Amino acid sequence: MRLPVPSLGVLLLLLLPPPPGEATKKPTPCKRCRELVDKFNQGMVDTANKNFGGGNTAWEEKTLSKYEFSEVRLLEILEGLCGSSDFECNQLVEEHEERLEAWWLRLKKKHPDLFEWFCVKTLEVCCPPGTYGPDCLACQGGSERPCSGNGHCSGDGSRQGDGSCQCHAGYQGPLCTDCVDGYFSSLRNATHSVCSACDQSCKTCTGPTHRDCEQCEVGWVQEDDACVDCDATCVGCTGKGPEGCKECVPGYSKDSGQCTDIDECSLEEKPCSRQNENCYNTPGSYVCVCPEGFEETEDACVQTRPAGDEAAEENPTELPSREDL
Repeated sequence: MRLPVPSLGVLLLLLLPPPPGEATKKPTPCKRCRELVDKFNQGMVDTANKNFGGGNTAWEEKTLSKYEFSEVRLLEILEGLCGSSDFECNQLVEEHEERLEAWWLRLKKKHPDLFEWFCVKTLEVCCPPGTYGPDCLACQGGSERPCSGNGHCSGDGSRQGDGSCQCHAGYQGPLCTDCVDGYFSSLRNATHSVCSACDQSCKTCTGPTHRDCEQCEVGWVQEDDACVDCDATCVGCTGKGPEGCKECVPGYSKDSGQCTDIDECSLEEKPCSRQNENCYNTPGSYVCVCPEGFEETEDACVQTRPAGDEAAEENPTELPSREDL
């Protein structure tokens, strides 16, 4: 039995690229308008004093004055707004070219802010900063300092969103004035609220140090009015014992998931460099000691007993007593 041949439409669908993801979503009308205004303003910068500089100052000032507000300059700006393949930009310019021309020739002095005149008041696709939604209502906390300055207002500056606050790290609450766990209130008055980070050992705190903890973070315990690591070998931990360490203190390294002592004396690069010197490992460190019968100098351990002294020759590297270390 013969299989049906796919139609041309089906083949074209198979050849088309996959639908764009969230990262390539089409820009909002407000964003498109703002981008166009930004390009227009840049075009004004690029065409300022263009084709002048011949040396005849009086002629230049007279001619420049005419060029500054001329249709010739406007045309140069409009021609540079969009790339040839930017369909949406070219469509926007074509659709509103007369409005832009009217602003340039007659309204610019009265309405110097092109974004406000074009995007907010004329096309009504954007809102003034600190406002949102179809009616440009004030964001939570007011349009001057939305979200108490500690968050972002949903829809800020656009005809979208609901004006609710999306708080910055460390803040919570409808107006982003409260502190989350791990932060404390370092400033609070009628107009401002500042949350600062607790010490890493604190889950909740009243200040910045490990002695200001109200509750210790996991891996720390309360000792002498301070939160300390559950194990002396840890720098931060997730539980009790050396196997719960996040990092190890100097002299220890992670081995099979826990902090173990580094035997510096067995390393390839010996820590004790003087001649005849002995190395002894200690918890988290090491000591360098001259053998019995030798005395320390800056560069070596020098033998003090006669060469035939059996005691010195028998055991010149005898391990020193714990008290000597």
